[in-house]
Amino acid sequence: MDESLKDEIKALCKEKDAVILAHYYVDGSIQDIADYIGDSFYLAKVAKTVPNKTIVFCGVTFMGESANIINPQKTVLIPSMDAVCPMALMVDPAKIAEMRAKYDDLAVVCYINSMANIKALSDICVTSSNAVNIVKKLPNKNIFFIPDGNLGRFVAAQVPEKNVILNPGFCHVHTSITAQAVSECFSLHPEAKIIAHPECTEEVCGLADYLGSTKEMIEFVKKDCGKEFIVCTESGVLHEMQAVAPEKKYYFVGAKQICPNMKRLTLEKVRDCLKNNSPVSHVDENTRVLAVKPLERMLELA
Repeated sequence: MDESLKDEIKALCKEKDAVILAHYYVDGSIQDIADYIGDSFYLAKVAKTVPNKTIVFCGVTFMGESANIINPQKTVLIPSMDAVCPMALMVDPAKIAEMRAKYDDLAVVCYINSMANIKALSDICVTSSNAVNIVKKLPNKNIFFIPDGNLGRFVAAQVPEKNVILNPGFCHVHTSITAQAVSECFSLHPEAKIIAHPECTEEVCGLADYLGSTKEMIEFVKKDCGKEFIVCTESGVLHEMQAVAPEKKYYFVGAKQICPNMKRLTLEKVRDCLKNNSPVSHVDENTRVLAVKPLERMLELA
C-alpha cells in the first residue's frame, strides 16, 4: 500500500510542480518521500530558494505559515491543518506590548515555533540552532524571548551579557522528559551519551553530554565515537539517526516522546492535499508584510 501511495505522490508532485519539505518529527514514511528533510531553520532556508510553484510542507501549521510568509507567490499546502503546535499558541500579544512599554531598549526575539500574528509583533525570528548566535549579534541589551521559556533560559546562559526575559511557554514533548527517567535509563546503559534538545527542562539539560538542535543532534551521533545514545527529543528523529548511523544504539526514556500533532500527517493526507490543492496555508497580507521582516532578518543574520 505504501509503495503505491508513494508512487502516486511522486506523480502528483511532477504534475503539480510541487516539492515536499518534511520535518524530522513527522512519520518516517513521509520523510522517505520528501525532497528535503530537516529542522525548522533548514526548511525555512529551503522554502525560500526552491523553484517549484507548490510547496507541500509536512510539519505543524506554523511551518507552513512561515513558508507562505516568505513565498507569497507560491502555493503552500499543509496536509493536516489540525497539526497545530501548542507551544506556538503560548504567547500573549498583550504581554509583548507590556514588555515594549517597560523596556526602551528591547528586542522581541521570536522562536520560529510561533504563529504568524506573533511573528508580526517581533523584531527577529530564531531557531534552536541559531538562537544563541543571533542574540549575541543584536545590539539590544534587553531581550524578550518568546514563546519557549526553556530555550530562552538556554540562550540566557550562553549570553550572560544580555537581560533575557523569559516567557512561560513550553513544548509538552520535551518537558515530559524528566531527569529521573533519563538517570534511570543511564543506569541501564552506562556507556550511553546523553544528548538533549534545549527545549528540555534545565534539569535534563544539566545531565546532557551534548545539547543541540534536532539537526545538530543528528550530526553529533553521526560523527561522535560513541556507540550508544540516550536521545532527549521527539522520537521521530530516530528515523534519520538510524539512516546516518545505523550501527549505533538509541534509547528513548518515555512514551510521551511523540508529538501527536506531527503524527497527524500521513501519506494519505499528503496525497490528498496534492490532489485537491488544499488545505492551503494562508497568511493575510497585512500580517505577512509585518511577519516577513523578522524572518528575513533571521536568514540574514544566521
